[in-house]
Amino acid sequence: HRGMLGKRYARWMYAWETALTTRDENRVVRPLDWGFDWLQDFIESSGLAARVSAAHGDLRAEEDAFLALNETIIRTPAFFDYETPTDYHLETRLPELFPTNVRPETLAHDAKLKEDAANGKLAPAEFLRFTSPVRTPYPENDLVNARWFPAPPERQAGKPKQAIIVMPQWNADAFSHNALCTLFNRFGISALRLSKPFHDIRRPVELERSDYAVSSNIGRTVAACRQAVVDIRCCLDWLQAQGYEQFGILGTSLGSCYAFIASAFDARLQVNAFNHASMSFGDVVWTGQSTRHIRTALENEGLTQQRLDALWRAISPISHIDRFAANPKKVLVVHATYDLTFLREFSQEVLRSFAAAGIHFTSKVLPCGHYTTGEFPFNYLDGWYLGSFVYSAFKDLARNAQPPVPAADRELATQ
Repeated sequence: HRGMLGKRYARWMYAWETALTTRDENRVVRPLDWGFDWLQDFIESSGLAARVSAAHGDLRAEEDAFLALNETIIRTPAFFDYETPTDYHLETRLPELFPTNVRPETLAHDAKLKEDAANGKLAPAEFLRFTSPVRTPYPENDLVNARWFPAPPERQAGKPKQAIIVMPQWNADAFSHNALCTLFNRFGISALRLSKPFHDIRRPVELERSDYAVSSNIGRTVAACRQAVVDIRCCLDWLQAQGYEQFGILGTSLGSCYAFIASAFDARLQVNAFNHASMSFGDVVWTGQSTRHIRTALENEGLTQQRLDALWRAISPISHIDRFAANPKKVLVVHATYDLTFLREFSQEVLRSFAAAGIHFTSKVLPCGHYTTGEFPFNYLDGWYLGSFVYSAFKDLARNAQPPVPAADRELATQ
């Protein structure tokens, strides 16, 4: 009897998940593009320019050149290097939704926000802005945007200053995950809710969706990940300059991939919450319901899942897991049983890979799918998992923090 109920629940959940992933009709199938131009600076500095140039126009030779580029990126930590920006500034403006779909309820929400703004009923918000060290042909994308949620001073009292960077999912609007940030503020943790490359205010004017972050342009997808990782690290630099001492990151879906790689390259990120994660970037794009339009473009050129996995190996967490495991971190992994975007087998592979790498982690499972995570009541359960983990992890960090060295002793220590 229980088995029959379970099967009925699974069918219901898969149907609901499928309805949510197929309701947006503004996904565009674009042709395969290797996108070497998006990585030109690294291609030249790594000595691959001649090989890329010689491969031009030969599909298989171009694929081989891109595979060589992947291997070089994985071997070369400099790919995610950067110079700290010099133009950090806080900007106060009225928040906007920047919707990525044309569903009636979304358009109604957008219209209501605009009406409230026009009538003076919408409170202004603060945003951290700076120029990304990774440049693209889109100036609007290169001006980084992170909504700033500083914790009230009285909630920060008596402990190290703590902050978390929040990275929402692919195609998130500008209000996604803001509720989590206000929750963290109640714990005395400040939050920077970072707009990913090509998202919300950073989205090029020709796009309805954040298509350029993940697409059939192989190089541009790698470049977007590079920019996201560097932008995260730049946000940490700014937070440190404001006196913050302990840092975490929370990423959902695509945001979890960016968060993982940033944490692998930046030991400052001690608290890590990954909300839907995979070890392979290509596997998710190939098998996920919400990326079928990308798979169609790649299949049209004869690519396979295995070949795509290799082409995006440099931005797959598995390639950086040893670097991630090298520093002690507090880690949460949340996955969903009925996920049709990050298939359950990939979520379980994350848990196996973390265990094999010696990473201590907490695993939580949602009885829903990828998109249904955002629906009641699963959004509350997910929020509970994320919120309680972040609260406990930062509390532990504060408890074990080294007391600050008095000024006189600091001078002696440096002599």
